[in-house]
Amino acid sequence: MDYELIVIGGGPAGLAAAYAAWEKGLRRILILERDRELGGILNQCIHNGFGLHRFKEELTGPEYAGRYIEMLKATGVEAKTDTMVLQITQDKCVSFLNPIDGYRTVRAGAVILAMGCRERTRGAISIPGARCSGIFTAGTAQRFLNIEGYLVGKRVVILGSGDIGLIMARRMTLEGAKVLACVELMPYSGGLNRNIVQCLRDYDIPLYLSHTVTDIVGKQRLERVTISAVDADRRPIPGTEQSFDCDTLLLSVGLVPENELSRQMDVEMDRRTNGPVVYENMETGVEGVFACGNVVHVHDLVDFVSEESSRAGEAAARYILEGETAKEPLLTVENGSAVSYTVPQRIRPAGVDRNVKLFFRVNRVFGKAVILVRSGETQIACFKREHMAPGEMESVILPKTMLPQGGVLTVSAEEVEA
Repeated sequence: MDYELIVIGGGPAGLAAAYAAWEKGLRRILILERDRELGGILNQCIHNGFGLHRFKEELTGPEYAGRYIEMLKATGVEAKTDTMVLQITQDKCVSFLNPIDGYRTVRAGAVILAMGCRERTRGAISIPGARCSGIFTAGTAQRFLNIEGYLVGKRVVILGSGDIGLIMARRMTLEGAKVLACVELMPYSGGLNRNIVQCLRDYDIPLYLSHTVTDIVGKQRLERVTISAVDADRRPIPGTEQSFDCDTLLLSVGLVPENELSRQMDVEMDRRTNGPVVYENMETGVEGVFACGNVVHVHDLVDFVSEESSRAGEAAARYILEGETAKEPLLTVENGSAVSYTVPQRIRPAGVDRNVKLFFRVNRVFGKAVILVRSGETQIACFKREHMAPGEMESVILPKTMLPQGGVLTVSAEEVEA
């Protein structure tokens, strides 16, 4: 065994997982990162708002990443950047390629998958119209602007109201571009409410809910975008067209967990999250292989990524030092009414220390509501909420004493009278 633990990905999830594993006693730890530097997506997120939960202060993305990088420098964790992982086998042999080592295969006692996520592109959503230049994903435009120093356009329309799109509306405005509209297919925004306020309303950028792009016009460069209102089935309504003369269209139309390596090694996947099915300690169905962060499900705050990934790192260390968690009894967690997914999907009560935290998202906007957790027909917990929306991840904590010994747990959301 070359390493006790190999972490695939050196973004916020990988950094937190590696640091937690070191703190729990592992000493031969390797991080493999495909970019030139550690930090992942945080390096291009120069806005503030990070670290309020983890470090109790407001940081920019690079500052948040820098904190973890400095913490790791005080350990013996080894990191290889500019390194592409090509294959992981179920017996935890990792093959990678970089300019210094060339092609190598190393073996680990445990592996943590922390590859993050990627943006959906124009091809994934099939927008009609010309195939001209000037169409970027919001994250690509962010990298061009914040790292490479290029402003990608001057008159901008944004399709999708995910957090990256909202943040780029403000960022482009601050750099002198004119953001004409933010267009959202759903009747609600896909981003955090604070970003809607700080990035759109504060800059008088209109948000068109229940609208989508129905035509793109341009020869070499984008010249005009047409948007239309959509009905309840999300089909464009004739006669509602509006056109904007613009040179840039930014797409903020969703994130997809980066799981090619996971599928290659036959990790069981959840079609709801597009990420691995995990147990309470973030272990996948492949013994000794753990997953955390946006590779499991897309988070809205990096602080939650770090919290979840620390749990994965601690669990990987426990696996190496103490062995596998008892598999029985087993609880399966399912989503009930108005809930789109739950993580973890499985709970082994024997592996729970004091409590287990369940993450989930609702599939519509709620005012006053309750979150109900049931075991079969028996309600075992009820949590009140003043507001819930699909763009904001929710969580509940269940004490170990509440957990039944096997069966199915269902998490659902219900509106209550004001």
